[in-house]
Amino acid sequence: QPQLVESGGRWVQPGASLKLSCVASGRTISADAIGWFRQAPGKARRGVACIHSGTRRTNYADSVRGRFAISSDNAKNTVSLQMNSLSPDDTAVYFCAAVRASEDCTVRSTFYYDYWGQGTQVTVSS
Repeated sequence: QPQLVESGGRWVQPGASLKLSCVASGRTISADAIGWFRQAPGKARRGVACIHSGTRRTNYADSVRGRFAISSDNAKNTVSLQMNSLSPDDTAVYFCAAVRASEDCTVRSTFYYDYWGQGTQVTVSS
């Protein structure tokens, strides 16, 4: 059974940077779309960024474009999310998700993805 494990979440002050990692086991991600989603208390889970590990195509939510960067290291079966200029609005549990895909990815729908990690908490506050 494929598994995704997120790490890197912690408390940081506004303006700080943080890097999250998503490590896949039980599957190779080179033909996968991998998405990062986040869910704040009382709110729906929303897409943040995604990448197709084969084509390296990326998509970002408008709220993070220019601040966040997603990357894939297929040799390590890992997808990372570099987050810069963090604000309290970025506070949420961050999840990664994967699906076998031909060439692209989406941040528009959680239903697109088959496998999910358990999440890692990111808290931004002073």
